Amino acid sequence: MNIRLAKVEDLMGMQACNLQNLPENYVMKFWMYHAMTWPQVSFVAEDHKGRIVGYVLAKIDEPPEEDGAAEIHGHVNSISVLRSYRRLGLAKKLMLLSQEAMASIYKASYVSLHVRKSNKAAIALYQDTLGFEVAKVEKKYYGDGEDALSMRLSLKDS
Repeated sequence: MNIRLAKVEDLMGMQACNLQNLPENYVMKFWMYHAMTWPQVSFVAEDHKGRIVGYVLAKIDEPPEEDGAAEIHGHVNSISVLRSYRRLGLAKKLMLLSQEAMASIYKASYVSLHVRKSNKAAIALYQDTLGFEVAKVEKKYYGDGEDALSMRLSLKDS
């Protein structure tokens, strides 16, 4: 198993992984925008044949200049690992690499993400393994009306 920075050539494989696992899907323009704008914070896991079996797609949110109090922070848009490659620690490794890049390259003070309230496995990864905390519940966040947990992790000690 190899984990590395995502490249533009990986986007089709990342999108295929997303389509296979998640109900929230994105048009290719969205994937391309992230890859071109924040190339250092998205990563892929590939099998021995070079097939994308997992990814994390992330971005950096920079506050407007007039908002001097707001902090630069990272945001994980999407993370997915194919079912047959789960429980190998890939999601944790992908998240840690992205978080490290957010903190070291962009000096992000925290990272945020949204997760379905019903996704107990993901919530356990974020809270128990990675140390995220629930910042708030966003009612009917998802297209099907499910609530999202908005979660945050401080990167200040990274």
